[in-house]
Amino acid sequence: MNHVPELFGSMVFNDKVMKARLPKEVYRSLKNTIQRGAPLDPSVADVVAACMKDWAVSKGATHFTHWFQPMTGITAEKHDSFINPCGDGSVIMDFSGKELVKGEPDASSFPSGGLRATFEARGYTAWDPTSYAFIKDDTLCIPTAFCSYNGQVLDKKTPLLRSMDAISKQAVRVLALFGKDVQRVNATIGPEQEYFLINKEDYARRPDLILTGRTLVGAPAPKGQELEDHYFGSLRPRVKAFMADLDEELWKLGILAKTEHNEVAPCQHEMAPIFATANISTDANQLTMEVMKKVADRHGFACLLHEKPFEGVNGSGKHNNWSLSTDGGENLLDPGTTPAENTQFLLFLTAVIKAVDDYQDLLRISVASAGNDHRLGANEAPPAIVSMYVGDELQAVIDCLVAGKPCQPNAPTVLDTGAVVLPNLPKDTSDRNRTSPFAFTGNKFEFRMPGSSFNIACTNVMLNTAVAESLRQFADVLEQADDLPRALLELIRSELTAHQRILFNGNGYSHDWEVEAARRGLSNFRTTPEALVHYTDPKNVELFARHGVYTQDEIQSRQDILLDEYAKAIRIEALTLLDLVRCRISPACVNYATGLAQGVSTKKQLGIEVPQEETLARHISSLTGQLIQAADQLEGRLADPVAEDASVAASWCAQTLIAAMDAVRTPADRLEQLVDRSVWPLPTYSDMLFYV
Repeated sequence: MNHVPELFGSMVFNDKVMKARLPKEVYRSLKNTIQRGAPLDPSVADVVAACMKDWAVSKGATHFTHWFQPMTGITAEKHDSFINPCGDGSVIMDFSGKELVKGEPDASSFPSGGLRATFEARGYTAWDPTSYAFIKDDTLCIPTAFCSYNGQVLDKKTPLLRSMDAISKQAVRVLALFGKDVQRVNATIGPEQEYFLINKEDYARRPDLILTGRTLVGAPAPKGQELEDHYFGSLRPRVKAFMADLDEELWKLGILAKTEHNEVAPCQHEMAPIFATANISTDANQLTMEVMKKVADRHGFACLLHEKPFEGVNGSGKHNNWSLSTDGGENLLDPGTTPAENTQFLLFLTAVIKAVDDYQDLLRISVASAGNDHRLGANEAPPAIVSMYVGDELQAVIDCLVAGKPCQPNAPTVLDTGAVVLPNLPKDTSDRNRTSPFAFTGNKFEFRMPGSSFNIACTNVMLNTAVAESLRQFADVLEQADDLPRALLELIRSELTAHQRILFNGNGYSHDWEVEAARRGLSNFRTTPEALVHYTDPKNVELFARHGVYTQDEIQSRQDILLDEYAKAIRIEALTLLDLVRCRISPACVNYATGLAQGVSTKKQLGIEVPQEETLARHISSLTGQLIQAADQLEGRLADPVAEDASVAASWCAQTLIAAMDAVRTPADRLEQLVDRSVWPLPTYSDMLFYV
């Protein structure tokens, strides 16, 4: 493909298009809103709408939609055509500023956590000019926020925009202390997206994958990931073709797809984009997941975005690489060549450390889901304990600051590869730690806990707001200082001393760390319900209210939505498992055991003794009985009364239903290893993970 520059952004109403099509004054006004967060001038809406419509029609679009992100975790859209009637029976293609700025979708059928009743149906979508409109499937998609008739926030975008304003406001205050005239500071994100590709024919024969996103039964394949031969291995031709097609589709939409490779588990892959602002990156990632599924279908694949679709092999995450940049392009988390002398960097680093320690519960809540509970703490993901890795160099600087001692900078080192023909490599000052949930990686932090199916808005709302609070406290102190350099060093030293417990550079998988984390007083919420009950803790309610990100009602609604979503997900899994066992697995096993028993009986009548076959028939019949009994017990659990309190219901699902489901899976997986493949009713892990 030699036309990438021309292809990139060709379906996006981006800055290049706006500059060419909009009048200069309108363009400058809109640009001021996009770059500096200035209020939108209502007078520009009609002009922008007309130009946007003309551009979209020239690209073949016939409809428009307000594209928004309700609390379902996916996107939503309602399509309207551009046509308007004329008096003579003909139509014209028209699009007004009012239609651009405001839409009115139904607000009663989306999750609201009690903010809306069924009879309270009116909701509004509001144009977000900071995220470019784009064309998808011949429809102009306009990124929007979504709220109720009374103004309550019903989406994930609005709190993200508020949190971006909050961190910008406080970061600008801090930078002013260093004599810098900065108008805007942006949180920038680069979300790495992991996913599985399997044959869509196999997917179509797995009701558990279709209904729940993961396999509820399935014995391990004879070969898994133990040889570590899939990671960064050569791409299968079919997968390579998929990735090439995916890149092209994403590039058309202006999404900066950059890196692609095989991940650790069989059939697992990763795509990583170049950094963009938190808002744009979040929109792009939501769109990426949708496009992945569509492109996969064209190539005969099903794209799996569940955090743990297969038991016993690595699950999939979405690594949230986060940093801060000024409107002039300065990365505020770049330590430079002498981090010990870079006071500005040290102050922002300290703010992040303080934020992660003070609000570790919110970061855990931001990645809490039924799917991600299966992944966290396993060998492919960090543990549920939130901690930070800063590397040897920065740890040494922190230790010196805390101790009040001068810090000697590390001299640049070179890695000698030992082969004459190979170049010596400049060596980084610190290693990487893949077990750390929140790791410093040079000039950014990589938050590795989010699940692959997540909308990353929630994670970045939590992170932005928590860091904004640290910066607010710092600015309040430093703005009153008589001796600013001295006050800076004292503040950094005292805050680093107070928050050392969150720093850990060792093995996050070890039992020793779990014990040590408990000694330090770090939280360890192993399940989603354990974490979610802390969403409405007073300190968290106060945090969001202070920075104008959430009202107390909006926080309560999100807690209720997430608890309800968790309980429903577990119950759907349990019902799906029952259906698999009753209608597919048990009948297959009964028929197979019956056939074996009949064969044994026939051979005995002929005087042929077959004790091994008889033992096998008895063993399969016994396991089938255990399976049916476990299914009966699961059904009994499902019939238990459901608590009205959302947290109690979710906790009951975590403690009772999951255990009952595990009891069903154990005999089912053993039976899969004994029953003839020709009669087993489901594609196996070998079938799905090792296709040709």
